[in-house]
Amino acid sequence: MYLKEFEIRWSDIDANWHLANSAYINFMSHTRMAYLIELGINQKTMSNYNIGPVVFYEHIHYFKEVFFGKPIKVSLELMGLSEDGKFFEFHHNFYDFNGNNFAHCEILGAWIDLKSRSLTGLPEEFTSAFYKVEKAENFKILTKEDTRKYAKKPKDLEL
Repeated sequence: MYLKEFEIRWSDIDANWHLANSAYINFMSHTRMAYLIELGINQKTMSNYNIGPVVFYEHIHYFKEVFFGKPIKVSLELMGLSEDGKFFEFHHNFYDFNGNNFAHCEILGAWIDLKSRSLTGLPEEFTSAFYKVEKAENFKILTKEDTRKYAKKPKDLEL
């Protein structure tokens, strides 16, 4: 399990004086990018291949409030990856300074080609880096069908 420590800043607090929803998203994004950088997948290497990560969904479950003034840790576990590296699933857990789990998030995403704006598999060097890292206990090989499990479709306004 990958862990990243953060200090809750004043700007991370909402009107109820606890950690704001947007801060959870930012901490998870920062954790994922730190993890990717350690795998050798950084802005330069992504730019070389003209790819970037996109998020399909983030499902956050909040268990307990957390407040300003104490450090927190955000974990990341690789729960799933498609054979070509196109799709990925990560789970994040949030822990307070005593190690108590106060939130959990499941995130599903993919990689896009930044020119064509379409989904794409990962270059072999990135896919092999993912397959070398520790996997979560319930790791699975993802398929396109796994990305459709909630079957949500957009519903446009009729103007």
